[in-house]
Amino acid sequence: MSGSHGHDHTHATVTEKNAKKLSFALALTSIFLIIEVIAGFITQSLALLSDAAHMFTDAAALAIALVAIKIGKLPADNKRTFGYQRFEILAALFNALMLFLVAMYILYEAYQRFSHPPEIQSMGMLVVAVIGLIINLISMRILFSSAQESLNVKGAYLEVLSDALGSVGVIIGAIVIYFTQWYWVDTLIAVLIGFWVLPRTWILLKQSINILLEGVPEEIDIEQLRQDLLQLPNVESIHQLKVWAISSKNIHLTVHLYAPQADQKQLYQVASAMLHQQHGIAEMTLQIEDDECLAHAHSQPHTHQSHEHVHTEHEVEDPSHQH
Repeated sequence: MSGSHGHDHTHATVTEKNAKKLSFALALTSIFLIIEVIAGFITQSLALLSDAAHMFTDAAALAIALVAIKIGKLPADNKRTFGYQRFEILAALFNALMLFLVAMYILYEAYQRFSHPPEIQSMGMLVVAVIGLIINLISMRILFSSAQESLNVKGAYLEVLSDALGSVGVIIGAIVIYFTQWYWVDTLIAVLIGFWVLPRTWILLKQSINILLEGVPEEIDIEQLRQDLLQLPNVESIHQLKVWAISSKNIHLTVHLYAPQADQKQLYQVASAMLHQQHGIAEMTLQIEDDECLAHAHSQPHTHQSHEHVHTEHEVEDPSHQH
């Protein structure tokens, strides 16, 4: 039994808000990217070029996130019953892989430079890095609230955050080089930027893969969820409990409840309210059973499991649900 879709309008509003924020951040990032690449070659600063590389991935991440939102708004059809919502996760996965490759490239380039550090124009390096930091801080401020709501936006936000730290590193490096002429500091800063980015890239990559594998979302405590279902009035056992996510905030659940003494409509209302309020699950299929043989059959392991749901005469439909 599917839950109510009354949240769709709110979701659409949030999505539109995220798209506007991403568009503004993309415009800022793209303009500065061109400036930073030119300045990186003029000043011979690997740290500045490292920052420019991250700025490029920022721009790409923002553009991909924006495209993901546009595609995700396409309606469901007979071939894609969930629509294109999961494109958000594919975009986040791509961003994580891109960040990883850039970090590895910077580390390799730094290794090459340690033995022969080139002369760095520290003042130009400093000016460009300060401008870059200001732009990154503006973009972070724009994206911060939406990063808590969408894994797609979170991926873009993490890239901007990593680039902001990179700008800070470049500023410090430029100041040190200006006063000491220690050109190897530029390479060291580039390495530190790379090592800072990698763990955060791994986190984003892991989250994206977990959703694509339809694993239990990280915010769901599956054991607590199981106990909460078993504590519902007249529920004697539960079977076929599955929890997965289509996108970062679109969590689905299916479960069979064996409750032979229960008022099925009342149990459905109590169960759906509990799942929504305590676990943040709005999309659910609850099958309430009163046949012991049927319940026993459902508790047996299956060679193939699917999220397709077979309706039975014991399934309770939500009278308020609009198809």
